[in-house]
Amino acid sequence: MIEVMIVDDNPIVRMALRGYLASAEDLHIVGEAPDGRTAVTMAQRLVPDVILLDYRMPIADGLSVVSTLAERSAVLVLTSDSADDLIAAMLRGGARGYLVHGEFDPAELLRAVRSVASGQGWLSPRSASVTIALLREQADREREGVDRDEQLRRTRQGFGLTPREQDVMKLLCAGHSNAAIARRLLLTEKTVKNHLNHIFTKLHATNRTEAVVRWTGRE
Repeated sequence: MIEVMIVDDNPIVRMALRGYLASAEDLHIVGEAPDGRTAVTMAQRLVPDVILLDYRMPIADGLSVVSTLAERSAVLVLTSDSADDLIAAMLRGGARGYLVHGEFDPAELLRAVRSVASGQGWLSPRSASVTIALLREQADREREGVDRDEQLRRTRQGFGLTPREQDVMKLLCAGHSNAAIARRLLLTEKTVKNHLNHIFTKLHATNRTEAVVRWTGRE
């Protein structure tokens, strides 16, 4: 038996959803909440398998509570709002599904509830297109990150720092003083100063700040 909780401020919508779910013998409504704050309290007590969550509600809207609700229950968003940024925010918050009122029938709702209850997802066509766009953006960011990392690696290689100088540079970037660097690397402060002088020369830096900026690629 799949236990379902309905969260919507509109009693007519809640009544309609109850009617849709009542036709399924494997679904059981364990509670209803008219706002996000009540939903969080009720969900902590009931721990339903699936939560049908609206967006626009008083006291606390769906977006403000989706991540909390999604910690222990599968959240299926049911709302009339289909803005791309809202869909993206709900999915990032942990929702497993997103359906827009007027774009699904009772049969699809039942399939969606069963799908998210089993650990899968269910998206309306609009939600699916937003998900694809999010994945593409993530892939682009990851590629950009790899490119930046590779560029930084090559830049650092070009500086020609020795392994010990790199150790000193790492601690310098972490904000450690000469004395602290010396203690951590078991060196004398004079040796640390010598390493720093060599580092400044290789990085074409006149002080610690410039060295850090050039080593981290923040110029």
